[in-house]
Amino acid sequence: MRLKEWAAGQGVSYRTALNWFHAGTLPVSARQLPTGTILVDPPVAATDGVAVAYCRVSSSDQRADLERQAGRVAERCGERGIVLSATVTEVGSGLTAHRPKLRKLLADPSVTTIVVEHRDRLARFGVEHLEAALSASGRRIVVLDDAEINDDLVADMVDVLTSMCARLYGRRSARRRAEAGIRAAAGEATG
Repeated sequence: MRLKEWAAGQGVSYRTALNWFHAGTLPVSARQLPTGTILVDPPVAATDGVAVAYCRVSSSDQRADLERQAGRVAERCGERGIVLSATVTEVGSGLTAHRPKLRKLLADPSVTTIVVEHRDRLARFGVEHLEAALSASGRRIVVLDDAEINDDLVADMVDVLTSMCARLYGRRSARRRAEAGIRAAAGEATG
Protein backbone atom coordinates (compact mmCIF):
# COMPACT_ATOMS: atom_id res chain seq x y z
CA MET A 1 0.00 0.00 0.00
CA ARG A 2 1.08 3.59 -0.50
CA LEU A 3 2.55 5.57 2.39
CA LYS A 4 -0.38 8.00 2.31
CA GLU A 5 -2.91 5.17 2.81
CA TRP A 6 -0.82 3.65 5.60
CA ALA A 7 -0.56 7.03 7.39
CA ALA A 8 -4.33 7.55 7.20
CA GLY A 9 -4.94 4.08 8.65
CA GLN A 10 -2.54 4.77 11.52
CA GLY A 11 -4.04 8.17 12.35
CA VAL A 12 -0.94 10.20 11.50
CA SER A 13 -0.50 12.80 8.80
CA TYR A 14 1.19 11.91 5.55
CA ARG A 15 3.88 14.53 6.23
CA THR A 16 4.75 12.90 9.58
CA ALA A 17 4.98 9.47 7.95
CA LEU A 18 7.15 10.91 5.17
CA ASN A 19 9.48 12.50 7.73
CA TRP A 20 9.71 9.14 9.55
CA PHE A 21 10.52 7.39 6.26
CA HIS A 22 13.32 9.82 5.41
CA ALA A 23 14.69 9.66 8.96
CA GLY A 24 14.61 5.87 8.90
CA THR A 25 12.24 5.68 11.89
CA LEU A 26 9.10 4.48 10.11
CA PRO A 27 7.83 1.62 12.34
CA VAL A 28 7.14 -0.65 9.34
CA SER A 29 9.24 -1.67 6.38
CA ALA A 30 8.83 0.52 3.30
CA ARG A 31 10.62 1.13 0.01
CA GLN A 32 10.72 3.91 -2.54
CA LEU A 33 10.15 3.11 -6.20
CA PRO A 34 12.20 4.82 -8.93
CA THR A 35 9.12 6.94 -9.67
CA GLY A 36 9.29 8.36 -6.13
CA THR A 37 6.25 6.50 -4.81
CA ILE A 38 6.78 5.08 -1.33
CA LEU A 39 5.22 1.68 -0.73
CA VAL A 40 4.70 0.22 2.71
CA ASP A 41 5.22 -3.53 2.76
CA PRO A 42 2.15 -5.46 3.88
CA PRO A 43 2.36 -6.51 7.52
CA VAL A 44 3.07 -10.10 8.32
CA ALA A 45 -0.18 -11.69 9.43
CA ALA A 46 -0.23 -11.95 13.19
CA THR A 47 -1.07 -15.36 14.53
CA ASP A 48 -2.66 -13.97 17.66
CA GLY A 49 -5.31 -11.80 15.97
CA VAL A 50 -5.73 -8.14 15.14
CA ALA A 51 -4.05 -5.34 17.12
CA VAL A 52 -5.64 -1.88 17.15
CA ALA A 53 -4.30 1.28 18.79
CA TYR A 54 -6.73 3.45 20.76
CA CYS A 55 -5.83 7.12 21.25
CA ARG A 56 -7.99 9.64 23.11
CA VAL A 57 -7.89 13.24 24.25
CA SER A 58 -10.37 14.88 26.58
CA SER A 59 -11.45 17.94 24.64
CA SER A 60 -11.54 19.27 21.11
CA ASP A 61 -8.91 21.93 21.86
CA GLN A 62 -6.43 19.04 22.31
CA ARG A 63 -6.97 17.62 18.79
CA ALA A 64 -3.41 18.49 17.80
CA ASP A 65 -2.16 16.26 20.62
CA LEU A 66 -4.26 13.39 19.25
CA GLU A 67 -2.16 13.05 16.09
CA ARG A 68 1.08 13.23 18.08
CA GLN A 69 -0.24 10.55 20.46
CA ALA A 70 -1.15 8.30 17.51
CA GLY A 71 2.34 8.80 16.10
CA ARG A 72 4.02 7.87 19.38
CA VAL A 73 1.86 4.75 19.71
CA ALA A 74 2.63 3.64 16.13
CA GLU A 75 6.34 4.22 16.66
CA ARG A 76 6.49 2.34 19.98
CA CYS A 77 4.44 -0.55 18.56
CA GLY A 78 6.96 -0.82 15.75
CA GLU A 79 9.80 -0.96 18.29
CA ARG A 80 8.03 -3.75 20.18
CA GLY A 81 7.14 -5.69 17.04
CA ILE A 82 3.39 -5.13 17.39
CA VAL A 83 1.74 -4.88 13.98
CA LEU A 84 -1.20 -2.48 14.10
CA SER A 85 -4.15 -3.06 11.81
CA ALA A 86 -5.68 0.34 12.55
CA THR A 87 -5.59 3.30 14.90
CA VAL A 88 -8.83 4.53 16.48
CA THR A 89 -8.80 8.16 17.63
CA GLU A 90 -11.47 9.77 19.73
CA VAL A 91 -12.23 12.99 21.57
CA GLY A 92 -14.11 12.41 24.80
CA SER A 93 -13.83 12.42 28.56
CA GLY A 94 -12.23 9.43 30.25
CA LEU A 95 -14.84 9.70 32.99
CA THR A 96 -17.95 9.16 30.90
CA ALA A 97 -19.12 6.11 29.00
CA HIS A 98 -20.11 8.16 25.95
CA ARG A 99 -17.29 7.08 23.64
CA PRO A 100 -18.87 5.24 20.70
CA LYS A 101 -15.57 4.37 19.00
CA LEU A 102 -14.22 2.68 22.14
CA ARG A 103 -17.51 0.86 22.63
CA LYS A 104 -17.36 -0.43 19.03
CA LEU A 105 -13.72 -1.47 19.50
CA LEU A 106 -14.50 -3.39 22.69
CA ALA A 107 -17.46 -5.12 21.04
CA ASP A 108 -15.46 -6.28 18.00
CA PRO A 109 -14.34 -9.89 18.68
CA SER A 110 -11.81 -9.80 15.84
CA VAL A 111 -9.73 -7.25 17.79
CA THR A 112 -7.62 -9.35 20.14
CA THR A 113 -5.18 -6.64 21.26
CA ILE A 114 -5.97 -3.04 22.16
CA VAL A 115 -2.87 -0.85 22.47
CA VAL A 116 -2.91 2.40 24.47
CA GLU A 117 -0.13 4.81 25.40
CA HIS A 118 -1.20 5.24 29.05
CA ARG A 119 -3.88 3.58 31.16
CA ASP A 120 -5.82 6.82 31.52
CA ARG A 121 -6.19 7.11 27.72
CA LEU A 122 -8.49 4.10 27.87
CA ALA A 123 -10.41 5.16 31.00
CA ARG A 124 -9.68 7.24 34.08
CA PHE A 125 -11.00 4.54 36.41
CA GLY A 126 -11.75 0.83 36.09
CA VAL A 127 -9.15 -0.21 33.52
CA GLU A 128 -8.54 -3.32 35.61
CA HIS A 129 -12.16 -4.37 35.07
CA LEU A 130 -11.82 -3.92 31.31
CA GLU A 131 -8.62 -5.99 31.33
CA ALA A 132 -10.31 -8.79 33.27
CA ALA A 133 -13.36 -8.83 31.00
CA LEU A 134 -11.23 -8.90 27.85
CA SER A 135 -8.88 -11.59 29.17
CA ALA A 136 -11.87 -13.83 29.86
CA SER A 137 -12.45 -13.91 26.09
CA GLY A 138 -8.77 -14.32 25.15
CA ARG A 139 -8.18 -10.64 24.41
CA ARG A 140 -5.76 -8.21 26.02
CA ILE A 141 -4.85 -4.57 26.58
CA VAL A 142 -1.25 -3.48 26.01
CA VAL A 143 -0.20 -0.33 27.88
CA LEU A 144 2.95 1.06 26.27
CA ASP A 145 3.92 3.34 29.15
CA ASP A 146 2.82 1.55 32.30
CA ALA A 147 4.41 4.09 34.63
CA GLU A 148 1.77 5.77 36.75
CA ILE A 149 1.10 9.32 35.69
CA ASN A 150 1.39 11.58 38.73
CA ASP A 151 -1.89 13.39 38.48
CA ASP A 152 -3.09 15.36 41.42
CA LEU A 153 -5.82 13.52 43.32
CA VAL A 154 -7.67 16.80 43.81
CA ALA A 155 -7.81 17.33 40.03
CA ASP A 156 -9.29 13.85 39.60
CA MET A 157 -11.84 14.55 42.32
CA VAL A 158 -12.81 17.84 40.64
CA ASP A 159 -13.40 15.90 37.40
CA VAL A 160 -15.55 13.31 39.17
CA LEU A 161 -17.52 15.95 41.05
CA THR A 162 -17.94 18.00 37.87
CA SER A 163 -19.42 15.00 36.12
CA MET A 164 -21.79 14.34 39.03
CA CYS A 165 -22.76 18.01 39.37
CA ALA A 166 -23.39 18.24 35.63
CA ARG A 167 -25.99 15.51 35.93
CA LEU A 168 -27.63 17.20 38.91
CA TYR A 169 -27.41 20.90 38.04
CA GLY A 170 -26.65 21.11 34.33
CA ARG A 171 -23.42 21.60 32.42
CA ARG A 172 -23.05 25.34 32.82
CA SER A 173 -22.59 25.57 36.57
CA ALA A 174 -21.11 22.12 37.16
CA ARG A 175 -17.44 23.15 37.32
CA ARG A 176 -18.16 26.08 39.67
CA ARG A 177 -20.20 23.89 42.03
CA ALA A 178 -17.60 21.10 42.01
CA GLU A 179 -14.81 23.51 42.88
CA ALA A 180 -16.94 25.01 45.66
CA GLY A 181 -17.46 21.49 47.03
CA ILE A 182 -13.70 20.83 47.00
CA ARG A 183 -13.01 24.15 48.76
CA ALA A 184 -15.63 23.33 51.38
CA ALA A 185 -14.16 19.86 51.95
CA ALA A 186 -10.64 21.28 52.18
CA GLY A 187 -11.85 23.92 54.65
CA GLU A 188 -13.41 21.27 56.88
CA ALA A 189 -10.23 19.18 56.76
CA THR A 190 -8.00 22.10 57.80
CA GLY A 191 -10.44 23.65 60.25
